[in-house]
Amino acid sequence: MRFASFIFDGVSRALNRSSMVPKLVVLVAISGGGVMAYSESQSDHGASIVESSETAPKRKKLVVLGTGWAGTSFLKNLDGSLYDVQVVSPRNYFSFTPLLPSVTCGTVEARSIVEPIRKIIKKKTGEIRFWEAECFKIDPVNKKVHCQANAGTNLNGNGEFVVDYDYLVIAMGARANTFNTPGVVEHCHFLKEVEDAQKIRKSVIESLEKANLPNLSEEERKRNLQFVIVGGGPTGIEFAAELHDFLSEDVSKLYPNIHDLVRITVIEAGEHILSMFDKRITSFAEQKFKRDGIDVKTGYRVTNVCDKTITMIDRSKTVTDLPYGMAVWSTGIGTRPVIRSFMEQIGQADRRALATDEWMRVQGLDNVYALGDCATIHQRKVMEDISAIFNVADKDNSGTLTVKEIQDVLGDICERYPQVELYLKSRAMGDLVDLLNDAEGDEKKEDKELSIEEFKNALAQVDSQVKFLPATAQVAAQQGEYLAKCFNRMKECEANPEGPLRMRGAGHHRFRPFRYKHFGSFAPLGGEQTAAELPGDWISIGHSSQWLWYSVYASKQVSWRTRALVISDWTRRFIFGRDSSGI
Repeated sequence: MRFASFIFDGVSRALNRSSMVPKLVVLVAISGGGVMAYSESQSDHGASIVESSETAPKRKKLVVLGTGWAGTSFLKNLDGSLYDVQVVSPRNYFSFTPLLPSVTCGTVEARSIVEPIRKIIKKKTGEIRFWEAECFKIDPVNKKVHCQANAGTNLNGNGEFVVDYDYLVIAMGARANTFNTPGVVEHCHFLKEVEDAQKIRKSVIESLEKANLPNLSEEERKRNLQFVIVGGGPTGIEFAAELHDFLSEDVSKLYPNIHDLVRITVIEAGEHILSMFDKRITSFAEQKFKRDGIDVKTGYRVTNVCDKTITMIDRSKTVTDLPYGMAVWSTGIGTRPVIRSFMEQIGQADRRALATDEWMRVQGLDNVYALGDCATIHQRKVMEDISAIFNVADKDNSGTLTVKEIQDVLGDICERYPQVELYLKSRAMGDLVDLLNDAEGDEKKEDKELSIEEFKNALAQVDSQVKFLPATAQVAAQQGEYLAKCFNRMKECEANPEGPLRMRGAGHHRFRPFRYKHFGSFAPLGGEQTAAELPGDWISIGHSSQWLWYSVYASKQVSWRTRALVISDWTRRFIFGRDSSGI
């Protein structure tokens, strides 16, 4: 006790001498001979500053923004004992978003696809702290993130606080892209969050109940039963399929008087739905929707949304008004305001997403990383570094390259610039020697020499193979796992770099660049039929693919609890049908 009093008196005297911090609360705990102090100070702007200090060796502060696919995957694979980890997110759970369309119609319950984030981080080594708040400003100059809780917590009652960082991982996802179409925010539903799916589910039931009232005209009933999906991508098509199954399998029995009036319309600006899939899948989906009575309007662009009608225009500039009862907007993703503000600060205002390098680092910032839907990897082009590549390969400084010299650095080139490997594969060539021979038209010769101009000509078309990754859960999860492994081996790889040769500068890169491995894509089309596009150009459509979809989505659940709940929901639906309660 005397020692504790001595420590407390010393801290108090130090605080009384300080004029920099107006208000400071200090808690001192003594356990096992160690001393730990936690402080919460208040800045001049009324925002609390979260700080921590320990007598143990100080760990670097790692702040993670977001608990979606990228953020959760990062946390699950991170060694929390290596860093002082703080997580900031407006939601305290992770949601399995690929099953959101199933939530909209009661096939799966909302709580079956969410896992509390505190349960996930509780299983990790080391202490990981979580703050349920929303980041509204990122200050890269002072290495701070400004956050606001849902409810006021400091003396001013505005709930604002500031978190310092040494490393920042931005995994905040994206928002729905409305393309500034008038009326979309006011009258349409989105399908990005669990709350969105719950609102859609309630709105569907309300539309059915409203159309069943006795005092409505036939025209009014038809309008209430017109369900419109804007966007022919995977999310919109899966929701349309789920809605059709719900209406045909469950609503037809519960609402026999109005079932024949129900209409589902999909509006797509492009020529086909599911345009990112193989043409065989696109064709099958369009034919199946036609058989099911789902009206697919391709080549139409929505220009305005009112409370009762959607205005659209086709390629011939013909304007059409479509009455509707409920509309779901699913046309891609846009940038969140906090990310847009951050991009303006760092000179990326002209981009649609945060640009990072192949190691997930935000361009121009060594200690800030971004992954998931809020970011995009800017793959460096070969032609930007062609002179540097030539100099690295030219070990004898002769001014020319032999085929042998190129072969010696070919592995590093392919690892640093994956488009080279893709180009080789697309041209059915085995190595860079064949590429050079193809450009020159001569036979393979290891002693052949090329000047820098000939080298440039040989690689002139390589950058045409640069690929941009899609904004999917699969990409975000792999990025989170990759970045966590990099952080786990940060010190080890600083001493012994494992990456490819630096084409500009000396030595090797610390880590190997991120490489996305595609495991396939699914497109559920209703009626227990799913289209699957798997590696190796393998296309499978039908009931067998549906069972593959069940098994993959069950296995990808974040915990055994959610896995059991999802499987039980599917079983319940098979036996008892979907729940049509308006809650």
